[in-house]
Amino acid sequence: GLERGAKNQFSTFSNFITTINQKKEGIGNRNSPTQLVIPNIKNVRDLPPICLDVRQKQRISIDTLPQELKAPIPPEPSLPIRSKTVKDFQDDVEKAKSSGDWKAVHDFYSTTFDSFLEINAAFKKDTNASFNTIEDSGINAKFVNVVYDALLNTPQDVQKSVLKGIINGLLQEWTGPRTKDDLRAYCILLQNPQFSNTSTYVIYAHLLRQIAALTEADHHFLVHWSKKISQRRFKQLVDRLLQFISLRLFPAKPEEFPPMVKCTWWIPSAAKVLALFNAANSLISPPIISYTDFYNSTLDHIDLMEEYHNWQCYGNSHRFSFCQYPFIISIAAKKVIIQRDSEQQMISIARQSLVDKVSRRQKPDMNMLFLNVKVRRTHLVSDSLDELARKRADLKKKLKVTFVGEAGLDMGGLTKEWFLLLIRQIFHPDYGMFTYHKDSHCHWFSSFKCDNYSEFRLVGALMGLAVYNSITLDIRFPPCCYKKLLNPPIVPCDHNALVGICDVALDDLFQIMPELAHGLSELLSYEGNVEEDFYSTFQVFQEEFGVIKSYNLKPNGDKIPVTNQNRKEYVQLYVDFLLNKSIYKQFAAFYYGFHSVCASYALLLLRPEEVEILVCGSPELDMSALQRSTQYEGYQKTDLTIRYFWDVVLGFSLDLQKKLLHFATGSDRVPVGGMADLNFKISKSETSTNWLPVAHTCFNQLCLPPYKNKKELKQKLIIGISNAEGFGLE
Repeated sequence: GLERGAKNQFSTFSNFITTINQKKEGIGNRNSPTQLVIPNIKNVRDLPPICLDVRQKQRISIDTLPQELKAPIPPEPSLPIRSKTVKDFQDDVEKAKSSGDWKAVHDFYSTTFDSFLEINAAFKKDTNASFNTIEDSGINAKFVNVVYDALLNTPQDVQKSVLKGIINGLLQEWTGPRTKDDLRAYCILLQNPQFSNTSTYVIYAHLLRQIAALTEADHHFLVHWSKKISQRRFKQLVDRLLQFISLRLFPAKPEEFPPMVKCTWWIPSAAKVLALFNAANSLISPPIISYTDFYNSTLDHIDLMEEYHNWQCYGNSHRFSFCQYPFIISIAAKKVIIQRDSEQQMISIARQSLVDKVSRRQKPDMNMLFLNVKVRRTHLVSDSLDELARKRADLKKKLKVTFVGEAGLDMGGLTKEWFLLLIRQIFHPDYGMFTYHKDSHCHWFSSFKCDNYSEFRLVGALMGLAVYNSITLDIRFPPCCYKKLLNPPIVPCDHNALVGICDVALDDLFQIMPELAHGLSELLSYEGNVEEDFYSTFQVFQEEFGVIKSYNLKPNGDKIPVTNQNRKEYVQLYVDFLLNKSIYKQFAAFYYGFHSVCASYALLLLRPEEVEILVCGSPELDMSALQRSTQYEGYQKTDLTIRYFWDVVLGFSLDLQKKLLHFATGSDRVPVGGMADLNFKISKSETSTNWLPVAHTCFNQLCLPPYKNKKELKQKLIIGISNAEGFGLE
């Protein structure tokens, strides 16, 4: 109960909590309990389920709610009349600061926060209006902000009176559905800056629990109201919730909080409320804050695989897992989950191959534990396609690549080289599979029809193998591609089900074909007569191998003119045609190729942007960060050669820096964890200074002779990194 928790844990508030013998008389002259007792907090099952299914869209829509959630809105009780304005309050605070008499301010705070009705009386724009719409909460946000900004600078007894009132409000009897005034009160209380202090966490936890247990329809209102909060305050609310979760997991002073076994509902409640803010954030374009602002890096230090396995076993049942709220888990943590899940699948497949071999009384061979790809550089695409098609059953084994005629042993470097060369060749404009759009600097699928889409499946498999084997690729797909790749995130059992189809908008087209998207945007805003001036129909034309072909966007589209009334429909159908329908077979093959390797429930945890980062890494090079994390063998970081090296590298152009990274690591992209994750090492080469630098890409190691001056080092380094392709053994 709250009384016990307050006495034991709140030294700051014990003086006033222990003196409370009974609540103030409730609204409507209801008798109040004589003890401060919050409903039983020991049994989590008393709460409704508070786990969001990650398979659901996070945009909650009132139109999709079941009928039982659209219950009649209970009548709002009449509110007390409170006439204090923002200026009146500010004047009271200024007078209190100058005179030292805080009575007027104390009375305002103690009265305002004593009950949900008083909160509404003070902060509702118009006490006579109902404000029952999702678009307007009816809250005087400016007044709320001013009152909360002043609160932390008031004397302790004023701050205690606010917390005392919040306890009273949370203890009021809860019968029937909550009114919109109750929701307004919750929305206002959540913004209380006092909840950043760990000494208030017991009260904060009960507030979060009540909000988490609201109906879906009530959550719908809170989500839409929250999107109107300013960016700075919205981020403060999110940070406060993330801090609450972090300190409950790893308390600086464990004695500050009740034992974990007695408050197992704290973290699930906070995660559910955080999910409401995440849903609000996703309703705005652009979002209020970045999706990365919801990451809780503290979770990087817990047993993530246990969380993942709990989620796999129990799904979204009453057993809590952070995987039910994947937006909280950082991309670095998700990468760990995916890598370990991949490793477990690799071990399982390899073990099964070994068992099959032994059961047939055949001699085990180490090569059977790997996906061995043997290719010729002169026939790279055809050989790779044949190898992957022939060894489809082995795709989930550890990848090893051999180039015919070369003596390199694949400890990772040959694999990186294979990916790089294959991607470079497949995406070349002359190959015809992808079209490069110069305006957006990205590739998109060619809409040319063909009899065999196996090469698109190969590209998908390559992307899957890259994620599966933790390799970053230099692929420039637009964000829309990754959105389609996760639609659905798990391959459907029904082979006739559509895959790779997602809701697309003009913004998606802007990221691929900005010029065309601009033209369509002009059509939507055109103020003249669209039908007479544009003379267009619901029919579009595409060139395929020199032949112009026409396609109807809807039945009999060639006979339906585009008008001012139907132009929105025309634009939507045109965008859908370009990004979904015209390339469906190509993308479906690509989709199945990717998921043939990466089929995993871990994909349910990822946003499209996160898939892109896992596949491509980050293109942003921070050579200073690389310098800070570099290890040395045979050199000290203060040695003259090393100082020359970093002077030269930090002065390189971006193109040369990328060449150096590719020379030393096999890729010019930065992994998810940043430069530090490269484990880059510079070793002293005891060879003559006439030699060029040598790299061991398997180990991200650069072997550098002790060049005598900066000019010689720069010359030899540029020659080495600009003429590096192929492998050999010394």
